[in-house]
Amino acid sequence: MARFLAPVVVAAALAATVPAHAQTAYVVGLSGALTGPAAATYAAAIEGLRLHIDTVNGRGGVNGKPIQLVIYDDQAEPSKSAANVRRLLTQDNVVLLIHASLSATYPAAIGEVKRAKVPLMFSGSICPKEVYPPADEVQFCTTAFGSQYESRMALGFIKEAAGSTPVKLATTAMAIPLSRAEMEYAAQQAPSLGMTVVDNQVTPPATADYTPFATKMKEAGPNWVYTSAPWVSQVRNFEALRRLGWEGRYITTAHAQAEEELARIKDPALYVFGANALFQDELPAHQEIREAAKKAGTNLRVTELTEGWVAGMALEAVLKATPWPPTGEKVFAAMRQVKVDTKGLRGGPLEWTADNHFRAAQYYRVWHWDNAQQKIVRVKDWVRFDIKSEK
Repeated sequence: MARFLAPVVVAAALAATVPAHAQTAYVVGLSGALTGPAAATYAAAIEGLRLHIDTVNGRGGVNGKPIQLVIYDDQAEPSKSAANVRRLLTQDNVVLLIHASLSATYPAAIGEVKRAKVPLMFSGSICPKEVYPPADEVQFCTTAFGSQYESRMALGFIKEAAGSTPVKLATTAMAIPLSRAEMEYAAQQAPSLGMTVVDNQVTPPATADYTPFATKMKEAGPNWVYTSAPWVSQVRNFEALRRLGWEGRYITTAHAQAEEELARIKDPALYVFGANALFQDELPAHQEIREAAKKAGTNLRVTELTEGWVAGMALEAVLKATPWPPTGEKVFAAMRQVKVDTKGLRGGPLEWTADNHFRAAQYYRVWHWDNAQQKIVRVKDWVRFDIKSEK
């Protein structure tokens, strides 16, 4: 019974339906960017999660009970996110809250769940450092992207790919907390790898024309550009640089759009790295996602649904381990001992412990477009990073 409630009809719909199900279903809430400028990144993650929950409910739910997913749109606006979270916690009485939006919306959600003593699971949103060991008690993350590990992977690949050629690196971030922090971290780490950082550009979320930012980057003379931000910022900065005649190499995080976009752009010097296997691998799990999308008649591209599907796998595992009737504390206990077989969608399992709410190990691959083969090719297979306490 996963469902999206449009903002204009939320109040009436919930008043009529939630109390009737509250004692017979695992009620889970989600606040995310379903519409607005950030929706291109987050809507597919939310849809993938919804499809997995519908699939689980179609098999009889978990522990003989259905999962009721209540979804509110925050349009990536902090004030709307805060209102959504309060409503989910105080009126809908959810036992777990899922967040899928820009990092600017994180603080209010974290504050609310801590007061309510309900766990918060990031899905589609980049994993904050607080989920690393020793983890914050209420924050958990299923997302493929992880703060600082992104830059370790990207910089390591750049150094390897550049060989003996000196690297002049530019970075670009979206003006949201985690994107800016990631580029600041990259700039701090790059010199230790022999790289010279020549520029950093920060673009507002609502940027319409990236040309001014790309012009400044090009003038700095980089031969590599690295960015970790929502896809719209990553790709528009790249395309603006190319229009200006920049001929260097560019590496980004592989958001849900990456597989389709690499095939559209067809530029061998555009690299993406990510923790989710591409659909071109045709795994059995990919076929399961395709079938669920076809059954639901979703209008989103199936290649963009993996992130949410993995989150659904994690949610299913958590609720299976949560005794009935569910409470926030019972869900917390279940989340502290979860191990999910990702069926090849990731390089390894998604595993949480009392001390680590991210995973035991993070894996990344790198892809680009190959002109000779006229297809996307993998240029680096799974690179493993063991997740250890650094505090």
